[in-house]
Amino acid sequence: MTDFKDRERAEEAKFAFDEENAFKIAARRNRLVGEWAAGLMGLTEEETDAYKKAVVQADFEEAGDEDVIRKLLGDLTAADCDVSEADIRGKLEECSVEARRQFMSERG
Repeated sequence: MTDFKDRERAEEAKFAFDEENAFKIAARRNRLVGEWAAGLMGLTEEETDAYKKAVVQADFEEAGDEDVIRKLLGDLTAADCDVSEADIRGKLEECSVEARRQFMSERG
């Protein structure tokens, strides 16, 4: 019985660890895509820092990426940037790969 409980605790710990890492990677991805969007909008360094945080915050509105895509698309459209939803989705995927790479290299 102890082996089962130990295995159960180990699985729960692994799940929590994986979820925490996924959260960190998603937040990093959102900062990267926020920086990209800020560059397209011509924001200053201070505005870019604030915007990256706003994009990370937007991801807490609902599960999945739709809240981030909606924010980026709305902000970029309002700033007269010629960017489509497909462009944003592609950039999110690109930033996701980069965020994972950065995260893994830091864990080294």
